[in-house]
Amino acid sequence: MSGSVLPAAGRPGSMGAKRLFDLIAAGVGLLLLSPLLLAIALWIKLDSKGPVFFRQERVGRFGQPFRIHKFRTMRVDAERHGQLTVGRDHRVTRAGAFLRKSKLDELPQLIDVLLGDMSLVGPRPEVPRYVAHYPREIKALVLSVRPGITDWASIRMIDENDILGAAADPERAYLDEVLPQKLDYYVRYAQSHTLAGDVCIILATLKKIVLR
Repeated sequence: MSGSVLPAAGRPGSMGAKRLFDLIAAGVGLLLLSPLLLAIALWIKLDSKGPVFFRQERVGRFGQPFRIHKFRTMRVDAERHGQLTVGRDHRVTRAGAFLRKSKLDELPQLIDVLLGDMSLVGPRPEVPRYVAHYPREIKALVLSVRPGITDWASIRMIDENDILGAAADPERAYLDEVLPQKLDYYVRYAQSHTLAGDVCIILATLKKIVLR
């Protein structure tokens, strides 16, 4: 972990504006995207057996667990074979391959934003087993903000799946190489996030997805 870890500054006004922005943007987004979301849900049901949504426990703000909403992109028994998705994973469905590539599987997390479990922008929420590997001195800082749908780590490490696919031991590669890089981004965000910065990250995310 590079640099010193400083506590996040208290910004009650900024946090209030961020939450209001999240509520408005998520509500409008769900309304405008509802035809697309319904079409994707139908495609998932026609493509493979199982529910439309993938619900998995993640660690939220202040360490509170919540069950994330994502479009299901794998077979229903996928987690029996591990929680990492590596390379051309045979567990991924036909519809799921496109949804993961285009990041459309993340859209249902707008529901989590409305519920208050997530923000549009923030550190990506991890499963408990990987949060357990967060260094003690930075864990509280990273978990002091709501997890987000996107952040700089998501943008700059968008092909993480392919990186892990090339590793001899994907689990070890994730813990030793990928996770520390993500935590660097998470710490910097928790220490210095602003509403204007969030807007920049959202625009950069859309640009990255369109240009892939």
